[in-house]
Amino acid sequence: MAKTTKAATPAKQAGGPVAKTAKELTVTLPDKVGLTAEMSAAFAGAKINILAITGCSDEDGEATFTLLVDDAAKAKKVLRKLSAAVEDESVVTVEMPNKIGALQKVTHKIAEAGINIYYFYGTVGAGRISTVVFKTADDKKTVRTLNKA
Repeated sequence: MAKTTKAATPAKQAGGPVAKTAKELTVTLPDKVGLTAEMSAAFAGAKINILAITGCSDEDGEATFTLLVDDAAKAKKVLRKLSAAVEDESVVTVEMPNKIGALQKVTHKIAEAGINIYYFYGTVGAGRISTVVFKTADDKKTVRTLNKA
């Protein structure tokens, strides 16, 4: 039997962005030395892949992490075992070519659609594709707007 392959999306074929919604977790814990190592070890032990993460601590002794993982429900269970406060929220992930002007094109489309961007963060690595996470005023409309051929 012949092996089947998935057809590329129109945006992917054109080298444009590919957008989808995702669950972002915001995690708050008392700050301490080794906290990031402890949390990442708990995820590794539960076979949860971290797709994106930011972290910071404040003067009041709290650490806040914002992350995307491959299994949000499973991650919440792991985080509760660490006594973490966990909130989740819908965000948009956008894969786009890793080239000059790609972010400008994406954000211009979002602006033209009249959608406000509340925050974003991203990473490139050494590959041809960069990934940016956006929280917008209308995540579903953002996905529709960016995935238009």
